[in-house]
Amino acid sequence: MTSVKEFRIDEAATDDELGRGSFVFTDAYSVFDWGQMPDSIPEKGASLCTMGAFNFERLESEGVPTHYRGVVDNGDVVPLEDASSPPWEMAIDLTQVPDLPHEGREYDYDHYHEAAGENYLIPLEVVFRNRVPVGSSLRRRTDPEDHGLDVESWPEEAVDLDEPIVEFSTKYEEGDRYLDRAEADAIAGTAEIDDLESVALEVNRIITEQADSAGLVHEDGKIECLYYQGEIRVADVVGTFDENRFSYEGTQLSKEVLRQYHKRTQPDWVQAVEAAKAEAKQEDIADWKSLCDVEPEPLEDEVVETARDLYCAGANAYMDMELFDAPPLSSAIGAVQRL
Repeated sequence: MTSVKEFRIDEAATDDELGRGSFVFTDAYSVFDWGQMPDSIPEKGASLCTMGAFNFERLESEGVPTHYRGVVDNGDVVPLEDASSPPWEMAIDLTQVPDLPHEGREYDYDHYHEAAGENYLIPLEVVFRNRVPVGSSLRRRTDPEDHGLDVESWPEEAVDLDEPIVEFSTKYEEGDRYLDRAEADAIAGTAEIDDLESVALEVNRIITEQADSAGLVHEDGKIECLYYQGEIRVADVVGTFDENRFSYEGTQLSKEVLRQYHKRTQPDWVQAVEAAKAEAKQEDIADWKSLCDVEPEPLEDEVVETARDLYCAGANAYMDMELFDAPPLSSAIGAVQRL
């Protein structure tokens, strides 16, 4: 079980062979790395599963290897178009995920790779950015000139990039951190960091083109990948409103809506989370959440309904299908703007 989906193993992976299993998507959501929040968002799981399957099938059609096998419909694994209703379960190939021992914030990646061999989940998240919004962590960590931008400081508005920026962050550390290229290369193990970047750029291109066709702006996203017998394959889920940030006519169409709502309505909790993360880093403690003494409060019913319509209407628009009973995207966005 992750914070938003269940993980089922039908046949475990070995050193030499991929296994088989599935993701079962739930209506839970997570923000600020908290894990499962008090509320659920109706039909969120089905919308994410459907979008993820749609994107995996597009990637495969354009020659990008993935771990996707199909969606589960009445016990059978079928292509998305053959599903009788929006699916909740996605069939996938499985790879190995060895233990990652640590003392405090020091992680033993050598141990991870010694156990992984040639069949493992690369313990990185590969982030791609097409736009740098106000408040992006990239602004705190880098200068515009680091990315070939001809300005001395970050402007006070969002910056659209001529070429995507690719970054790498840790996947399995308690507090994920961005890495320089040398660190990322070491953590990737046998997989080549240049190949990971190439795969991320191709995924970004395909998702951006699909978003453009739907009138959406694809701002940024991430992928996770597995390495199997010399080949990098896209894993986890791609191109959903939880993994990526999209916008429509200037309004966010992603989990960012819930993040920003919590910042406005529960600032004490958000500040406590930030303080706990900072204290954990200073004290070399991996489990920052144990230092947070404030719990998030449930959402109001109106906010839950607005979030549900956003996920479902957004999925309909992105895929150009009417799979979910939802208002037009413009109406769903209007409700978000009124929050």
